[in-house]
Amino acid sequence: MGKQVTILVVDDEQVHRYMLCSMFKEWGWKCVEADDGKTAVQAVGKFAYDAVLMDVRMARMDGMEAFGEIHETHPALPVIIMTAYSSVDAAVEAIKHGAYDYLTKPLDFDRLRLTLERAVDKKQVEERKQEVSKDDKPKLASTAILGCSASMTELLEMISYVAPTEATVLINGESGTGKELVAAELHHNSERCNGPFVKVNCAALAESLLESELFGHEKGAFTGADQQREGKFIQATRGTLFLDEIGETSQAMQVKLLRVLQEQELQRVGGQETIHTDARIIAATNRDLEKEVRDGKFREDLYYRLNVVTVTVPPLRNRRDDIPLLVDHFVRKFAVKNRREVAGVTSECMDLLVSYSWPGNVRELENAIERGVILMRGEYLTEKSLPLPVQKQGQGSDNKTDNLPSLQAQEKVLILRTLEETGGNKSEAARRLGITRKTLQNKLHKYHE
Repeated sequence: MGKQVTILVVDDEQVHRYMLCSMFKEWGWKCVEADDGKTAVQAVGKFAYDAVLMDVRMARMDGMEAFGEIHETHPALPVIIMTAYSSVDAAVEAIKHGAYDYLTKPLDFDRLRLTLERAVDKKQVEERKQEVSKDDKPKLASTAILGCSASMTELLEMISYVAPTEATVLINGESGTGKELVAAELHHNSERCNGPFVKVNCAALAESLLESELFGHEKGAFTGADQQREGKFIQATRGTLFLDEIGETSQAMQVKLLRVLQEQELQRVGGQETIHTDARIIAATNRDLEKEVRDGKFREDLYYRLNVVTVTVPPLRNRRDDIPLLVDHFVRKFAVKNRREVAGVTSECMDLLVSYSWPGNVRELENAIERGVILMRGEYLTEKSLPLPVQKQGQGSDNKTDNLPSLQAQEKVLILRTLEETGGNKSEAARRLGITRKTLQNKLHKYHE
């Protein structure tokens, strides 16, 4: 948070407003008071607040009605609802319609501060997206993500907006699209980049083991627990915790995860001590969690906690322009790994690779190239070394409209590889390629069309 944060506090209890504003000032924030919903709606129309903290029950206009009017005119402004336990259902309904979060009274001030900080972070992400010109390149400190298609350019831009914030991120995408790689990029381009990046595959462990893995356990908590062990939440302190396949967790585990996300504290399995956590949470899923919520398979409140910002990774079939670049990368990688001399990929082989649907996405492509490099005969990777499903679908496909012509595909790989080798220096790349800088720029522009 660079500039001073300004919070609008809406509550008809003067003592409560005074207490909150005094605390905000101690945190270095500016506080503006409103004693009812109508006044709040008017105030929002006159000043760009960073967040609104609003009570539900007020005399002239209650919080729910005021939220509706504020959200209609200022949808990007985060509104946090304060409510008693008896009104929690109404607060959850508000979240469905766009409220940022809700807090129950009496307020937990540590949780209040964390919630407001994250709300402001999310607002800053949206503001940054509006400020940056569409022609600007993503400004990432580093990236291991390969791709220059329109969908990947959009993904990289989204990472550049979100990474510097503390916002919780939900990564959506099919299996094999590279969700873990995106999570790693979010971490490495954040202010937590010097902290640990801790990964947990929620689908790989039984529920009892997953609980111990995430929260840790005390000595003697169960058979085999011969010593105290810290869980992944604590291991990720001042860093990032990546919860992969979050949609595979049980309802019971979802309750426990929700508590940690809400309270930022946990207890080890078999323990009584309450431990504070400081880890940024990034979750990923290949499931449609909105549908899972409707079907009662995933907790609605946990979904809204995780889904502060959504990043969607496109399937490989929707970014065919990137396939030649990925193929070149994997060929070089596995040639070195398997001590093979590979001169390149034949045009016929590249056509098959580009035309295949890749249901397993980048992971399937990587495996296919590794197999091809191992089984190839001669200097070039040919279609005969590819897995049979790739050969059959490629040979049977008569839809060439989405494919890059073979020569263009090879040319694109050569140009992008040369740019990579020159560190993005276009003049030097053009010199090595034997073309003018203007010609190089024209070709690069064509690749992004």
